[in-house]
Amino acid sequence: MAASASFEIFLVASPGTEATLAAEARSLGFHAIARTTGGVTIKGGWSEIWRANLQLRGCTRVLARIGSFHAGHLAQLDKLARKFPWKEFLKPDVPVSVEATCHKSRIYHAGAAAQRIETAIREELGAPIAADAPIAIKARFEDNLCTISIDTSGESLHKRGHKTAIAKAPMRETLAAHFLQRCKFDGSEPLVDPMCGSGTFVIEAAEMALGLMPGRARSFAFEQLANFDAHSWQHMQNDVAPRASAQKFCGSDRDVGAIRMAQANAERAGVSAVAEFQRRSISDLSPPEGPPGLVIVNPPYGTRIGDKKPLLDLHATLGRVLMERFAGWRVGLVTTDTNLAKATALPFLPPDKPVNHGGLHVLLFRTRAL
Repeated sequence: MAASASFEIFLVASPGTEATLAAEARSLGFHAIARTTGGVTIKGGWSEIWRANLQLRGCTRVLARIGSFHAGHLAQLDKLARKFPWKEFLKPDVPVSVEATCHKSRIYHAGAAAQRIETAIREELGAPIAADAPIAIKARFEDNLCTISIDTSGESLHKRGHKTAIAKAPMRETLAAHFLQRCKFDGSEPLVDPMCGSGTFVIEAAEMALGLMPGRARSFAFEQLANFDAHSWQHMQNDVAPRASAQKFCGSDRDVGAIRMAQANAERAGVSAVAEFQRRSISDLSPPEGPPGLVIVNPPYGTRIGDKKPLLDLHATLGRVLMERFAGWRVGLVTTDTNLAKATALPFLPPDKPVNHGGLHVLLFRTRAL
């Protein structure tokens, strides 16, 4: 059995965003980075876990792989699970849930395996077991090796803590960060989103420009673990000072309700000084004063056969306006439909590999400077 102060940490990513997350982790100084399907592994201790939750924009959740042991049958699992040092990580008064997955192992019944681990935690530590517990233990059985992980994030990390108002088909913040990074956006240039909805792209861009950490306004599951150090965590939160930005990040939408939501979300996020929202149709779109930057847009995709004609017209209008008025700007367009991207007539580069977003395979089309 192994359970040490430095261990493997798994950064969960939306399928298709793993390379971007690996690059982000590297840029933030994380070590032993290895990309795999569904995420990125790094090495470190609890301070790296806290920092990953606090700073990574493209990560969905952070799993701490706290130990492992070989188990070939349920009786052996029961014995080893009872010996596992749960008290190093868990509190007796904080409820826990357990989820198991089994692959190429003699223990093949995930429900029975989870039940054995739950019983061990309840009887050896005294912690209650609950489906909606704030601490989730994940046990992965592969080739008879049981790897024990703790979900240190709790709620998905796309929930930054400020977007309480959302429009239809909202873009998750983690995916917005991925698409921005794929467009080589780093906060040093202006940004325009002409179909901003609840403001996700604009707010994410403004946060990047101001140096605001994505996890600054929320709580995490690791705060309820036995080894949590509140003083060190507070110091880490205060360690990165926000910076000023001379750029403007502009969102527009024809829906006045969406504009209200975006403004309220930007206010809660603390970026309203650099984020501007106004009700405006695509045909009325114009660039802000100053240097060119990035136009990024997530237009409606359409899901039913027969509803594409209005969307094709919308994309054609968007493309014409951008070509006529946004010379020098780059464009990023998010869509599930290559034909909609083609309808813009914009000089797109070959699209990235698709990203899974709510069961949809979403593509990013990018241009160089128009």
